[in-house]
Amino acid sequence: MTDQTAGAGADEKTFMGHPRGLVTLFFTEMWERFSFYGMRALLVIYLTQHFLFSDDKAQGLYGAYAALVYLIPVIGGVIADRFLGSRKAVTIGAVFLVLGHFGMAFEGRGSVQEITFAGETFDIISEGRGEERELFLVAPGEVRYPVTFSAEGMAIEGAADAFPAMVPTADYALSTRPDFMNLGGLSIPYEQILYLSLAFIIIGVGFLKANISTTVGALYAPGDPRRDGGFTIFYMGINLGAFLATLACGYLGQTYGWAYGFGLAGIGMTFGLIQYLMGQKWLKGRAEPPKPISATFEGLFWILGLVAVIPAWLLVQQTELMETALPILVPGLFAAVIAFALIGFKGLERTQMLAALIMIIFSVIFWMLFEQAGSSLSLFAERNTDLTVVPGVTMTAAQTQSFNAGYIVLLALPFSAMWIWLAKRKMEPSTPVKFALGLIQVGLGFFILVAGAQFAGDDFKVPLIFLALLYLLHTTGELFLSPVGLSMITKLSPARVVGLMMGVWFLSSSLAHILAAIIAQQTSSDTVAGQVVDLGAQLNTYVTTFQQVGMWGIAAGVILLAISPFLKKWMGDVR
Repeated sequence: MTDQTAGAGADEKTFMGHPRGLVTLFFTEMWERFSFYGMRALLVIYLTQHFLFSDDKAQGLYGAYAALVYLIPVIGGVIADRFLGSRKAVTIGAVFLVLGHFGMAFEGRGSVQEITFAGETFDIISEGRGEERELFLVAPGEVRYPVTFSAEGMAIEGAADAFPAMVPTADYALSTRPDFMNLGGLSIPYEQILYLSLAFIIIGVGFLKANISTTVGALYAPGDPRRDGGFTIFYMGINLGAFLATLACGYLGQTYGWAYGFGLAGIGMTFGLIQYLMGQKWLKGRAEPPKPISATFEGLFWILGLVAVIPAWLLVQQTELMETALPILVPGLFAAVIAFALIGFKGLERTQMLAALIMIIFSVIFWMLFEQAGSSLSLFAERNTDLTVVPGVTMTAAQTQSFNAGYIVLLALPFSAMWIWLAKRKMEPSTPVKFALGLIQVGLGFFILVAGAQFAGDDFKVPLIFLALLYLLHTTGELFLSPVGLSMITKLSPARVVGLMMGVWFLSSSLAHILAAIIAQQTSSDTVAGQVVDLGAQLNTYVTTFQQVGMWGIAAGVILLAISPFLKKWMGDVR
């Protein structure tokens, strides 16, 4: 369907009143988010059940990966602005993402759990998926004995005189044996293929994430009244992709095999790349380099992207380094920028910049609680949630991450209409108040799960409705805070330092993800072959941690609410 609108140029092809290029960008971002969230839904569960990572290691790796995903776009945006232009940067990013997501599908057989007792070492293998997963001890002659683990030790069934019926915890030691890919006589651990794939995804997102949004803005002339509507449509594409991915990839990965889930994410990104290349004519040259560049110069950035994969591959493995460095470096940067604001600016510019920085600091607290979704809440769904939707119908743990995106799709437009309705009546909350209410909601969400723990049965599983309600509160909190965040930065930052403040915003998100990993690690539990040893103790750990972080969210929201009149005054006319 094409038509002409008054806001468009006489020769501009439009779709539903918007530039035709928006369709290209909508589907590119939809498929990119499909691949990103499809992989994210499976990642921590995959790490603990396939590679047999400890909870600490799995959640730490997820945090390091997510922190880098939010850190690298700062560099990717600068490269596009100064050299490549958004179109070429997005193309490089999409190709790297395809490589990374398909790389995730090379899973191998997975690591093997080994147990040593009475001077001998045996393999512990698992069969089945989800609640049907069973563990077996493999004795000489490939004889298998069913085993179960508890806080007291390992119980061996049907072993007769071959083994004792119970081996106390103090009498055995656990270790893991990695699986290797044989490549031309070279043995490569599949774990390293995992890290390399994540590195390709990190660099791909770095080239694509900020630049595709920039291209959306470039489709509209300054003052074009369609711009906000265009970004709303684009935002819906993000969440539609996330919703579909967590349902589809989450189902395939946990039902048929990890490679199917990760492979589908790769196929989705391939669709996104193909349609982006085919639809570039509709961008009308609005995402080209600031100056014409040669093919050789463009090729240099392809090479630099490949080279950048190496440090990303190394850093994503250094979770302890990331957890130590970012909580020092980012607050140090905050302090430096605050000092810069106090010394380098005066009057309204100074107070507006300080207000923005204070709200960025509070946003770190919001995101470090909200981003439990990919780590502790993912494992909570797998271990301590009854995943029954209705009798006879269940969902996988990975699919529970569809709740957030699904709620966004349902609520984004009503929330937008609500703000307009309130603004017309001069009742719309100020940005600091919105931030505060968002924090309070994300904190209350955790108390939903704490309350739900009281309804857990003998299997220590909480009814699914409580997890769904947590995500509802987290989503409404997100809608109070996230849509106004970047807008706040552009409105409150002096023109000459908007780029710096955008960098601080992305760095704060990176810090939030690494802090989220540190929190998630507090929920860690002992596992054998990916199964929790003591589900009751695991549930108690979740309750204790979620009570604590819930209180942090509510307290931070109340504090921000109390100081919001001062921040509102500092902001001047900006709401």
